[in-house]
Amino acid sequence: MDAVELIKKVRKIEIKSKGLSSQIFAGEYHSAFKGRGMAFSEVREYGYGDDIRSIDWNVTARFNHPYVKVFEEERELTVMLLIDVSGSGLFGTTREMKRDVMTEVAAVLSFSAISNNDKIGVILFSDKIEKFIPPQKGKKHILFIIRELLGFKAESKQTNINVPLSFLTNAIKKRCTAFLLSDFISPEFDDSLRIASNKHDLVAVRIYDPVETKIPDIGFIKLMDAETGEEKWVDTSSKVIRHSYASWWENHTSKINGTLLKCGVDCATISTEEDYVKPLIKLFENR
Repeated sequence: MDAVELIKKVRKIEIKSKGLSSQIFAGEYHSAFKGRGMAFSEVREYGYGDDIRSIDWNVTARFNHPYVKVFEEERELTVMLLIDVSGSGLFGTTREMKRDVMTEVAAVLSFSAISNNDKIGVILFSDKIEKFIPPQKGKKHILFIIRELLGFKAESKQTNINVPLSFLTNAIKKRCTAFLLSDFISPEFDDSLRIASNKHDLVAVRIYDPVETKIPDIGFIKLMDAETGEEKWVDTSSKVIRHSYASWWENHTSKINGTLLKCGVDCATISTEEDYVKPLIKLFENR
């Protein structure tokens, strides 16, 4: 992708993402992802219905009249985007590749976050940490993230979700909200997920292509594993092969959902053939 094409694509994603975040997601995002806690705001006179536990006894004694402490939500968050840049993301049979959908979702989440004055950081991963972008605020920072996602070429094509989860746990000391964007074709990651979700507010966004759910009956075809480069001829007219693959996919999906549920991690599942707006809104509303 040359510089001119990259700039056009960044601008296109910026316009779409800013529109969605301001018109649809900003309010949902604010409600779904709350601040770290309550911060002291002010002291005011005690009023009918106020909790007596909030009385500030020092101020009350000084003025000989009851005063209460007022707290407000500490709104600012740190948001981390853990984005899968392995070889399997460069696959798509409909409108877009999985990697393209991840980029747009990441952009929407980023613009929603900065509209709430949150910091955004990014961990790009394969079976290793490909790039770490520390959390910052501002539109300039988000445009830099989008450019990185569009033009980034990973050194490794394979996936291991344990790697970014362990990095998140060790590198980000304070509790944050973290979105894990991947197709989740990875070795088991139960323990890493449990540890990370205990420390941070972790949310999964699973991207898949409809062709991955079942093999179509189109005769002999050559298939290649995007992560290992292994090629194999497959007779897709065989009912046994098609049924075997469909069963694998069903079991794979069930296992991922079970792992996420066990670890208390919310999940949005998005197909490359559908608009990602509805799954994201549903995710926000269910929190």
